[in-house]
Amino acid sequence: MTKDPREILDKAPMSRLQIAIIVLTSVLNGIDGFDVLSISFASPGIAAEWSVDRGALGVVLSMELIGMAIGSIIIGGIADAIGRRRTMLGCLALMAFGMFVTPTSTSIAQLSFWRVLTGLGLGGLLAAVNATTAEFSNLRRRHFCVAIMSIGYPVGGVIGGSVASWLLTSYDWRSVFYLGATVTTLLIPTLYFLAPESVHWLVRKQPKGALEKVNKAMIRMGHAPIDVLPEVAPQVRKKSMGDLFRPGLLGVTVVVTMAYFLHITTYYFILKWVPKVVADLGFAVSSAGNVLVCANIGGAIGGTIFGLLSMRFDPKKLTVATMALGAVFIAAFGYSPADLVSMGLLAGLCGFFGNTAIVGMFALFAHSFPTHVRASGTGFAVGVGRGGAILSPIIVGFLFEWGFALPAVTTLIAIGGLAGAAVLVFLKIQKQEAPAAAALKKAVSA
Repeated sequence: MTKDPREILDKAPMSRLQIAIIVLTSVLNGIDGFDVLSISFASPGIAAEWSVDRGALGVVLSMELIGMAIGSIIIGGIADAIGRRRTMLGCLALMAFGMFVTPTSTSIAQLSFWRVLTGLGLGGLLAAVNATTAEFSNLRRRHFCVAIMSIGYPVGGVIGGSVASWLLTSYDWRSVFYLGATVTTLLIPTLYFLAPESVHWLVRKQPKGALEKVNKAMIRMGHAPIDVLPEVAPQVRKKSMGDLFRPGLLGVTVVVTMAYFLHITTYYFILKWVPKVVADLGFAVSSAGNVLVCANIGGAIGGTIFGLLSMRFDPKKLTVATMALGAVFIAAFGYSPADLVSMGLLAGLCGFFGNTAIVGMFALFAHSFPTHVRASGTGFAVGVGRGGAILSPIIVGFLFEWGFALPAVTTLIAIGGLAGAAVLVFLKIQKQEAPAAAALKKAVSA
């Protein structure tokens, strides 16, 4: 009987290469996190240099999120069609280009265009990275590995934000984007030489040369090569993103997408508006950036704790609880005393619970969607969910323009997170069978 390499990887201890790839996907997600936050770090300088009001600034803050929404949905589907590795390399190249040209902008229109372009790469990368992490993890550590990958996002914000705050003491807002572009460029050869294509994807799609590529990857991960690939029915190979909307997956797709959308609408107030809010209270731009760094430190700590807890407790229940608590603390941020210590502490709590809920959602994406639509499902949920990220800074900007005070703004924006937690309660996940067992069941029923 032919051994299925997917089952071997699912059951065996993780090799050094697999661990290295999880570290790499965490770093890739960190670049994703830094780039999304880069416009937040730069926004006070942009507003001062170009005399941009809060309403217009809210639109600018949403531009890369529009690109991310489109990229997550479209490029997420491409990752299921052409492979995880090629998709991630292409996305990194697009991101590096977008970040390099952003500082050349001389108007809001130019800046917005380059941020949309960069966002296309960001969105596609996020979908492919989540699928890659799940497929290079064994079953026992899968939730933990996805959690570790996910906390790369706030860690990227912490490290990049700290460096950005230091740069902004001596240079203008453009330096933030040059930093991100340089690091992103360096990651392209790192990914190219380190990471093979996903074995799960190769076995499922079986493109030309799949057996040779699977065996090279298996040998690098310390396993014996196989003689022949497991048989996969042609109709299974051709399954597509449309399966997300067919019975069996439709309910999962709707629930996780709605929950993610509602939570992101609330959480992105912290990521997009905190530096501007703090700077408007009279604090230095570098100090305003440090408050956002506190949120990301909290997010990194929360994500790590979630990863550990998810190996013993139900990830869905953990995610519902942290999503609701994140909304509560975001509402409380508006009532914070106007000093850096209080705002930093509350921002840290917002990040702790808010980002932990995001980590939980990515764990649920990886667990809820099977291999053939894992990147597509993640991409769709994240892409539509980014609609909340797009709306959040715009809604907040116009609430400020209409005269709402900070406490009223945070209270209103927190409603989304509470609603998201309520929706997620209804998520029902079907237990996924091992690949060989699923194939046998299909053959018997045929």
